[in-house]
Amino acid sequence: MESKTARSAEIGDSISDKSSHPDERTLRDWLGPEAFEHWGELRSWIDEFYPNVFTPDWIYGGKKRGWALRYKENRAFCSLFPAYRLLSVLVVLGRAEREKFEERRYFWSPPLVKQYDESRTYHDGKWMTIPILSVDDRVEVTDLMRMKRPTLTPFRGL
Repeated sequence: MESKTARSAEIGDSISDKSSHPDERTLRDWLGPEAFEHWGELRSWIDEFYPNVFTPDWIYGGKKRGWALRYKENRAFCSLFPAYRLLSVLVVLGRAEREKFEERRYFWSPPLVKQYDESRTYHDGKWMTIPILSVDDRVEVTDLMRMKRPTLTPFRGL
């Protein structure tokens, strides 16, 4: 059963209560079944292909961005942003990753290329927040992650 807050929420609203990061039940209720499945699949994929590399930590990005689960070792790998009925993944592409992206420009889906072109480039890279609306989106974001950092275990696809 959804809380009053969830019923008045709009798709894409962040979890903005900064008193504590969301627990598994809150995530399941807020994300909804489809987005929660993507959440679980992405987390499992990272654990499988980057074993013992990352200790995910919750960060609060303010009222607008809300909570995110960040995967980072020395530098950021990705952050998962749970929103109302929507999961988004932030991937920051540094210079080397942008060059690789450009080399494979026609491999990526047109919506991802459009987002890449429209994303602002900062001193530390191009910040892309990618909505995960389908299995294809999830596969594409894991391809970006593998481009950013090769997997440690043999990759077999999703």
